[in-house]
Amino acid sequence: MASSLTTASTGTPGSGKTFLGHPRGLATLFFTEMWERFSYYGMRALLVLYLVSGGADAATGSQGGGLAMTAATATAIYSVYVSMVYLMAMPGGWFGDRVWGARKTVTIAGFVIMAGHASLAIPGQAMFFVGLALVAVGSGLLKANISTMVGHLYNGPDDPRRDGGFTLFYIGINLGAFVAPFAVGTLGEKVNWHLGFALAAVGMGLGLACFLAVTKSLSPKSSVVPNPLSAEERKSILVKVCVAVAAIAVFYGAVVAMGMYTLNWALVPITLAGLIIPVAVLVRIKRDKDLDKTEQSKMNGYIWFFVAAAVFWMIYDQGGSTLALFADSKTSDSLLGFSFPATWFQSLNPLFVMALAPVFAWLWLWLARKNQEPNTIVKFAMGLVLVGASFFVFVVPMGMAGDGTKVSPMWLVSIYMIQTIGELCLSPVGLSVTTKMAPQKYASQMMGVWFLAVTAGDCTTGLLSLAGVDLNGTGIIGMQAALAVLAGFAVFMYRKKVQGMMGSVH
Repeated sequence: MASSLTTASTGTPGSGKTFLGHPRGLATLFFTEMWERFSYYGMRALLVLYLVSGGADAATGSQGGGLAMTAATATAIYSVYVSMVYLMAMPGGWFGDRVWGARKTVTIAGFVIMAGHASLAIPGQAMFFVGLALVAVGSGLLKANISTMVGHLYNGPDDPRRDGGFTLFYIGINLGAFVAPFAVGTLGEKVNWHLGFALAAVGMGLGLACFLAVTKSLSPKSSVVPNPLSAEERKSILVKVCVAVAAIAVFYGAVVAMGMYTLNWALVPITLAGLIIPVAVLVRIKRDKDLDKTEQSKMNGYIWFFVAAAVFWMIYDQGGSTLALFADSKTSDSLLGFSFPATWFQSLNPLFVMALAPVFAWLWLWLARKNQEPNTIVKFAMGLVLVGASFFVFVVPMGMAGDGTKVSPMWLVSIYMIQTIGELCLSPVGLSVTTKMAPQKYASQMMGVWFLAVTAGDCTTGLLSLAGVDLNGTGIIGMQAALAVLAGFAVFMYRKKVQGMMGSVH
């Protein structure tokens, strides 16, 4: 990639050299994010399979050595973990804005993530949960700040290269996510789970090395703390944190002392918090008296998008749990005479994103020139209907596998493709509409609010699992499919009402 670096007088922050026509700092952030996503998606590909794996099975060649949990518990843990990654994005942004600045926050996040993967590489349930918590916290810190640093490389929002820069950055995300299941997944599933987690730690280490080696190519703005805490605020926050930690320690200490502790004592409160916090944040913004009538109306409209997104992510993120378990136990592991690990299915989504995103970008522009491009509300409805359709398709191979027959891998290929098309209708549009509908007072916080839709959706899945609902059953899969499709039709039927709330935003 060094050959792509050329000298140019760009007048952009960071450096006079460019990376594919963009500020050189984009290469630094591209490779940092690529390796961070390699570590995250590699670990995620192994997570549920490791949780349900028990003793070694000589008949199937299974290595065993996992935590031997039930599918319901594994799904709950996976859902809570993914939801916490996105929940942590809000405090992550706060640390970048008020404590360390974006660059220092990303550096600390890299070390925390690497320590988390290293903990996962150590056998034992205690180290597993320590590692999971560290990766969730570190990913939240990094996610909120590295995108901000990409924006710092350009001369404001009107820089014509800005959108292209974020597109390249997005390719880095998906490239890391695509490669990870092949490397980390294969090593972990076929050789040793903990070696797989260790390889994820190596991936994050490479990303951190990329970041630290050429950090001078980044904009000086990335080192600035935009709104630093005053000494009084810092003291108040430290006191509140210490009190909260002490209260939690005393409570759980008492639960353990009475011999009442089970895993649900940790999972249920976290899951409920993941549902309550998004609602509380939306209510707080909605009730803010500083918002004018136009902003209040836009927030009313935004709630429709938020709820729709939560339903979408509730189904979509089961690609790493419900679909992964089906791939492992009920799907053939060979195609055209070629055998492969179940973790390889996790590469399908990033592959389809990289293949189809340019197609969709061209399609929307082509339709716009003909004045036929669907508006934001219709695209959301399309995303919901498609993700629901993917689970209606899923019902078919589930029925076929009911008698122990292993189904063709092409069923899962089709399901992941339908979900990716739905994602491309909803996710980029959701990011855009969030920035357009955000009240001025909450302009920088609303991206964190958008991530909370993922938290709400995944926590709903986790709560259902903890309540004893079998998410791997045909009935519940069909019900979720129907919910998504009905939600899509509801958004479409009320599109004029929602458009009225959005004001000038289209």
